[in-house]
Amino acid sequence: MQLTIDFDSKIPLYTQIRDAIVSGIATGDLTNGTILPSIRALGNELGVNLHTVNKAYKELQREGFVEIQRGRGVVVHAHGSPNQAVAEVLRPALEKVVAEAVARHLDRDALHTMIDELYDDLKE
Repeated sequence: MQLTIDFDSKIPLYTQIRDAIVSGIATGDLTNGTILPSIRALGNELGVNLHTVNKAYKELQREGFVEIQRGRGVVVHAHGSPNQAVAEVLRPALEKVVAEAVARHLDRDALHTMIDELYDDLKE
């Protein structure tokens, strides 16, 4: 798994790791059953503290993207969840994006077009 993080970003490292894995699931690079690197291996590869990787994996587990299995490690669980649960998770992030768009006077159609393009890019 090729994963890069930006040490200069204001986004916490564990969030960058989490987001990269979710993106890999969205694009199909990480499929159901894929075994992710161990906490130690990924920490060494990225040059980050083991607790940072552990926090990212725990977050992914809490959100239903991975399962942590004794003896197997961290396994991608890309089955998804019911739409209502997904909506509850995504709403806060979308509220921020929509607020930014409104504050910058981006019209509704332009925002929808951007979302459609991003969605299509990830589904290809």
